[in-house]
Amino acid sequence: MRRFQHYIDGEFSDGEARYPSIDPATGTVWAEMPEAREGDVDRAVSAADRALYEGPWSKMTATQRGKLLYKLADLVAANAQLLAELETRDTGKIIRETSTQIAYVAEYYRYYAGISDKIEGSYLPIDKPDMDVWLRREPIGVVAMVVPWNSQLFLSAVKIGPALAAGCTMVVKASEDGPAPLLEFARLVHEAGFPAGVVNIITGFGASCGAALGRHPKVAHVAFTGGPETARHVVRNSAENLASTSLELGGKSPFIVFADADLESAANAQVAGIFAATGQSCVAGSRLIVERSVKDRFVALLQQKAEAIRIGAPLDMATEVGPLATKRQQDNIGALVERSIASGARLVTGGRKIDGEGFYFPPTILDCDDVASPSLVEEFFGPVLSVVSFETEAEALRLANDTRYGLASGIFTQNLTRAHRLMKGIRAGIVWVNTYRAVSPIAPFGGFGLSGHGREGGMAAALDYTRTKTIWLRTSDDPIPDPFVMR
Repeated sequence: MRRFQHYIDGEFSDGEARYPSIDPATGTVWAEMPEAREGDVDRAVSAADRALYEGPWSKMTATQRGKLLYKLADLVAANAQLLAELETRDTGKIIRETSTQIAYVAEYYRYYAGISDKIEGSYLPIDKPDMDVWLRREPIGVVAMVVPWNSQLFLSAVKIGPALAAGCTMVVKASEDGPAPLLEFARLVHEAGFPAGVVNIITGFGASCGAALGRHPKVAHVAFTGGPETARHVVRNSAENLASTSLELGGKSPFIVFADADLESAANAQVAGIFAATGQSCVAGSRLIVERSVKDRFVALLQQKAEAIRIGAPLDMATEVGPLATKRQQDNIGALVERSIASGARLVTGGRKIDGEGFYFPPTILDCDDVASPSLVEEFFGPVLSVVSFETEAEALRLANDTRYGLASGIFTQNLTRAHRLMKGIRAGIVWVNTYRAVSPIAPFGGFGLSGHGREGGMAAALDYTRTKTIWLRTSDDPIPDPFVMR
């Protein structure tokens, strides 16, 4: 049985307790994980604080920080297969996706390595003749990063990369539901040569670890990815230390298909948007909004594709849909599908968990036309698609925006002017046109409403990990006049 450790202050150590990790494909224990509690959290945050203000990290140039990030990127690329196998084993995400996604994660570290010495201050043309004033951008401080189990090496890279480029130090809390790949990633951080305390990686449970981390007095910023309810706890905790927050949350993303769209291409994109990663993606296109004249044809095409999907062991490269990450998630999805059917939704395909070992749930389609189905409102975080139809462009836009979330959206049409109207009208942080689920380190990522605030990716993310310092220099040699008059 594998035994993993925390990485705190440049050393690998056991937690205050330990707990078993379950293989979602079999439902059996495969590894033992360290469990951080308040003492471990304090050690990690204190190490990050020392590294930021006393250690060699604070004395390194931005270019030197960038070179360490380049080295880390190379190590991630060289170890992508090992990391992918660990993520697949611990979370059930298929190897077909983890292997390609983690290899691409290296590009995020390369991008932020290049940005490290491009973060600039500015000179202010101040309205006082005897003053020079300029702005410095400095690291915001110690950052607490809370990362979920799904796509965790990607979701940590979009935090770790820009924070290191900005000169911050950090404590990363991996999800207790599948921390193996991030705990292994710590070995690459160590090998790359980052000074002790710059990056600390722990795992543990929300009440005993996450809460202590978020409210720690030495934490200046909390970067969180997860669900809205946990995010509310994060925000409440931040009242203790007045830390700033960035929240990347979930969604009920609309996937709009017009009659003039390339239906075969749109169907493949819809499959990618809801059934890839077993639907366990924050940007999942879980609400299909399709023009009524092509609804039956398009849903039939989707049903054919859904029923042809190969469900199997996640470590098999031929598998297209693997298990859900936890038994809890399998039960939640099953119960929500049952409630939706009871409310009047028509089951097109799937709908019931697969018998046998592991936490499997089949690709599922629910026809929710003219039904107030909970599946249209609540986030499944699983392979369940809800379908409604529309007659007019205005109705399609209204349906798309009929949600408390606002993370992602997709528009499928050959009409360019219509696409431009919709991309302006949709209230979401990401709009994909005739494609879906595409990402890049160059492009910001984030949402509106209950999908959170702040952006990950692009230069803006690096700037979010800085704060400005205003420098005033008086250039006159004359004595300061009346001290009781504000200058």
